Amino acid sequence: MQHLDPDRLVLLALSEEPEELTESDHLAECAVCRRDLDQFREVAELGAESQEVRDLPAPPDRVWRAIESEVARTRSTATPVTDLAERRAHRKRPRRWVPLVAAAAAVVLAIAGTVTVDRLLERRETESVTARATLSPLPSVSADARGSVRVLADGQVEVDVRNLPLTTGFHEVWLLDPDDPTKMVALGNLPDQSRVVLPVPPGTDLNRFRLVDVSDEPHDGDATHSGNSLLRGTLTS
Repeated sequence: MQHLDPDRLVLLALSEEPEELTESDHLAECAVCRRDLDQFREVAELGAESQEVRDLPAPPDRVWRAIESEVARTRSTATPVTDLAERRAHRKRPRRWVPLVAAAAAVVLAIAGTVTVDRLLERRETESVTARATLSPLPSVSADARGSVRVLADGQVEVDVRNLPLTTGFHEVWLLDPDDPTKMVALGNLPDQSRVVLPVPPGTDLNRFRLVDVSDEPHDGDATHSGNSLLRGTLTS
């Protein structure tokens, strides 16, 4: 179900616009939008009840970064807000309410921005990750070793590992065929940092090579698997 635009929910919360019939029907069925509208109304009421306007906390930096990124990406298709602002400016409102409503609006808009960004990030997360795996230690490895894998839609794999045993060689990531583990594809080495993004070789069938393996490899010039696996996990969509 598609949600109502958070900016529209803000206007409804501030009683700037009457609910349309389709919006009323949507709110009756959509618990997410109904919850957001209730939160916006609660903040607006708190702002209207205030006796003085105080400095408001700045939204988190991640909100502004994500908003700026989205605005830049969709500038050509974004809906202009100038007409809306002009219509609101021409409306008459008792002067004594202006500062209070402005304060409430600022808080609500900040929350709306956070809601918009959260929805956007959730949608992008769903769209950009095609498969995942949880990496578990093999019996010979310490139980606190662990990891996770995300297959990205752009043909790369994000690997995040923790507490791997120290090695005099290096750690390497592989894709194995669980029906025949001798069939495998090398993705690349793990550097010193815990997280790395590795390219998947073109033509690799991830439905077949769905077992992710992290191994301990010696510096012996042999490009094949050492046979010393540390973590393993199966990719699922």
